[in-house]
This record gives sequence, C-alpha cells and structure tokens, in this order.
Amino acid sequence: MSVRVVVGDDRRLVAEALASALRVRGHRVVGACAPAARACEMAASKQPEVVLIGAPEPEVPGVLEPVARMRRESPRVAVVVLGPVPRPRGVAAAFAAGARGYVRHDERIEGVERAMVKARAGDVAVAPHLLAEAFAELLYPRVGPDAEGARLAALLTDREAAVLARIVEGDDTRRIAAGLGVAPSTARTHVQRLLTKLGTASRLEAAALATRTGLLDHLPPPLPRRAVPPRSGSD
Repeated sequence: MSVRVVVGDDRRLVAEALASALRVRGHRVVGACAPAARACEMAASKQPEVVLIGAPEPEVPGVLEPVARMRRESPRVAVVVLGPVPRPRGVAAAFAAGARGYVRHDERIEGVERAMVKARAGDVAVAPHLLAEAFAELLYPRVGPDAEGARLAALLTDREAAVLARIVEGDDTRRIAAGLGVAPSTARTHVQRLLTKLGTASRLEAAALATRTGLLDHLPPPLPRRAVPPRSGSD
C-alpha cells in the first residue's frame, strides 16, 4: 500500500538513504530534506500523508518543535518520529509534541512501513509496552539526574555494570575481556548489550551518560581487577 511521504533528518545521507529505500518499495516520496526542521515547509507545500522525521534526542527541549509546528500548521499530516533506542521520556515527548508514531532509527524498513501505514490510518504507531512506559513517565515523572541514574542502574546485570565501570575508566575491549576473565568476543557482546540498554550509540556516550546521571553510584562495587598482559595490538 503506497504512502505519500516526506523524510527529514539532520543528516542528509540518512534522509536520502531512507527516501531511496522507500521509493524502491513503491512509496511516493515527495521530498527528502536536511536539516529535519525543513520538513515543516515540505509538509505545507508537498501535502504528504506522512512525514518521517529524525530526532536523535527527542527528550531534549526544543528538539521536537518541528513536530509541534507541523501539528499546528499541517494537522492532516501524520508525523512519525525516528528516534534512538526508545526511552520512555523520549517517547512521551514525541507524542506530547503531536507525533502519531515513534520508531527506532535502526528499525528495519518493514517496521518503518508498518508505522507509516498505521499513522496514516489515524492509529498510534508504537510498540504497546513503549506507550505504556511513556504514559507512566508522564503520570509519575522522575525528578533529577539521580533518579535517572537509579532507573538505568536497575536495567543492568552485575556483569554489564562491571563492563560500564571499565568503559568509564577508558579500558578497550582487550582490557575489559582480560579484566573480566572472558574472551574478547564475549566482552564485545556485553558492551553491545550495555549500549542497547542505556540507549547510547557508543562507549563514549555511555561513559558521558553514566557521569551525568551518577549511574555508577547506584551500581554494586566493581569486581577486583585482574592483571592484564602488556598490550601488543589494538581492539
């Protein structure tokens, strides 16, 4: 079922790649733009059925103003936010701004298509458990970074907590693996699971988040460090 759509993202290559993928699958892409805020003008002039708009940090004040603007100026257009690994606050912010859907930016193209079709039909295009968490966040908001640190800490296993502590200290994969007594491939798996749970794209972002929220203060004491052989290469 073809959808008339505009794609907007602050990264032009991302917008054009998604637009190209949608065209290949038979959708009528009437515009692709960067920065994402330009989608407002395109929504008014191109009259799409759906606008897909990238929002890397939807919970940050002002980031979703283009969504709110489209809601005011082009109310017939269904807006779907493409955001990071969903955090309740970000999902809540997207819907509070007037979005009709929220999809992870790394979602498969089939998932994006399903969200477009549902949003065009007037339905809420988001996983049910994410929507429930978003409403809980709106009704019972947490206050301050300390509460956020406690919430994130509750998501982590003891092993993931140990990995985070070593990332904050600047350890690479080899040192993390040696310190935990596991293979480098296992260490990489722990790191990836940790990044997914924290909603971060890199180790640097994870370390910054842990510092900003006081996350490490809510974790169990780190495991004793193992001796690490002298470094002979990089990982």
